[in-house]
Amino acid sequence: MTSTTKTITLDTPIQRGEQIITSVELRKPDAGSLRGVSLTDVLRMDVNALITVLPRISTPALTQPELMRLDPADLVQLGSEVAAFLLPKSAQVDVSPGM
Repeated sequence: MTSTTKTITLDTPIQRGEQIITSVELRKPDAGSLRGVSLTDVLRMDVNALITVLPRISTPALTQPELMRLDPADLVQLGSEVAAFLLPKSAQVDVSPGM
């Protein structure tokens, strides 16, 4: 089953003023969210491509400076989900319990 959103719990929370961000919800990008980046770069989880796309599809909306300071493990988590959103249904694996 394909979802259009995914919530990621960060290993290292982001400090934004008084606010501490511990999780980020990503929504499946539409074509407009992917403008200006190569789909191949997004699928390869190229850092520059992710720093461009993630602010457009994250809630709370992460800023480019926040993403540049992000723990690499968290960037991999976020990038993996973005790449998974781009895969066609035929390429996705069902990981439902009991399968």
